[in-house]
Amino acid sequence: MGSRTVFSRATRSSLCTLVLALAVASGAFANPSNKWRVEMDGRAKVDGEIELSLTPEGGPSSTVVIAIPKGTGENSVARLTRDALRQHFGKDVYHVEVDDGEDVLVKKRGSTRDFDLVVVRNTVDGLRIHLQRE
Repeated sequence: MGSRTVFSRATRSSLCTLVLALAVASGAFANPSNKWRVEMDGRAKVDGEIELSLTPEGGPSSTVVIAIPKGTGENSVARLTRDALRQHFGKDVYHVEVDDGEDVLVKKRGSTRDFDLVVVRNTVDGLRIHLQRE
């Protein structure tokens, strides 16, 4: 019988993150939009971070890291995300708002190019994040 290699959940997660990051860097999954919805679901069981990457068509990526304290619910995570994106980009590049309490809408402004939005990492156990092009 052949041997079977077993990877821990953390190792599988790290490998998936690495593969996704490489794919994003190479443009393999590039599908820009003028507006994105970031849906938050759950509550933080531990302190952690969310790292988002925004990449305008033909431009360099910008990453934003959001610290999420233990016990933070989805509505508060949405507000923290909105505030971090506004602080990083200012008001001239993207319009960022909370929608339905737990969602964050990110929309390009003016002549800003369509962009990709990717969750690079989410270390917040108990919090799920779903991205949707609008």
